[in-house]
Amino acid sequence: MNAVSDIKPDRRERALAALAEKPDGVVEAIASKADVTPAEILEILPKGAAVVAGKEHFLDIWSAMSTWGDVLFIVHTEDIVLEAEGSLPAGSEAQGWFNIHGDSPIGGHIRKDNCASLTFVDRAFHGRRSCSVWFMNGKGAAMFKVFVRRDANRELIAEQLVKFETLRNHYAAL
Repeated sequence: MNAVSDIKPDRRERALAALAEKPDGVVEAIASKADVTPAEILEILPKGAAVVAGKEHFLDIWSAMSTWGDVLFIVHTEDIVLEAEGSLPAGSEAQGWFNIHGDSPIGGHIRKDNCASLTFVDRAFHGRRSCSVWFMNGKGAAMFKVFVRRDANRELIAEQLVKFETLRNHYAAL
């Protein structure tokens, strides 16, 4: 977990300028424009907008989110933004992987040891509040993200939002 002061001044200036241009834009696009990492953009968000938890909390946070019901699971690379809606399976560890299988379209294998931290992100995205948990790798990019879903009116689902806020607040207090 890096502190804001860990960002070199020139990188910080570029990040702040790019964020100021599009404060509710796609973090990866803002980072690319500034030639910094997404983690560096998250670090300069206003206080409370990005709460970081250590990698040792991976299993506890995953387990808590597996009770949220259907979420939006996103993998964002430079080539694809893959979105899947479904519940997070409980998962189990074996042979260096965190394996997720169950009655959900979300499944596969996560190299859990590559997770450097988890960040609870609560910020505006294209004019609307967006809440998500980012599983960050050591390169400063999201391995994947889990978003609080929206209802038919495009509002955050209240029950999930409360669970997100409760979990985030727990880790913010540590």
